[in-house]
Amino acid sequence: MRLAGPPRRVVSLVPSITESLAATVPEALAGATDWCTHPADLDVPRVRGTKNPDLAAIVDLTPDLVIANQEENRELDVRRLRERGIEVWVTVTETLDGALASLGRLFDEAFGVAPPWLAEAATEWASPGEPLGRASVAIWRDPWMVVGRDTFTGDLLARLGLANVHADAPDRYPAVEVADIEARHPDVVLLPDEPYVFTADDGPEAFTVPTRLVSGRLLTWYGPSLVGARSALVAAVAPVR
Repeated sequence: MRLAGPPRRVVSLVPSITESLAATVPEALAGATDWCTHPADLDVPRVRGTKNPDLAAIVDLTPDLVIANQEENRELDVRRLRERGIEVWVTVTETLDGALASLGRLFDEAFGVAPPWLAEAATEWASPGEPLGRASVAIWRDPWMVVGRDTFTGDLLARLGLANVHADAPDRYPAVEVADIEARHPDVVLLPDEPYVFTADDGPEAFTVPTRLVSGRLLTWYGPSLVGARSALVAAVAPVR
């Protein structure tokens, strides 16, 4: 990175990081994706989606820095932005501790700040919880897809006290059948509202095992959303214990 000082104009291509920036250095946030839904009153120019950002619109915003994520964004877009002379900071988040460390490094090295919410999140998630059972997390339907190995969400589940029944899957987000999920005997199937919007009428009816509708932001986002997420998720799955 070649930053002359703290960036004054930042475009975020990662919803979690957009929320983190808005909570910490809101004056620096110059643009975000259409998927950046928090905070709810965020009022910045939009640059399309995480997988299909409008590169011309990003360039027109004259950012000092664009922030991306290895999983959520495409290497091609990062390369094209760098070819246009724009600095791109790419985060990697495969574990809960890794996400916290990555955010800490970003705010320390780029902005010279230590967000209070980051310390709160680290304290809240420092130790593993009491065992809550075995879980499957569906992220898509038609085809059904679940959280597999080596993911932030899987690591968060383990810290919460839930064993991911797909942790030994060959893929990080394998495509499966409902029968495959139930054959692994989860105590609960978690149905978040993103990226697929599961609802009371769309998802639970497919299973014979207990299901719980949960906030996808609490399961998959890293940043201020981690503060309070632990107790909310425990409350959501408590009836199956």
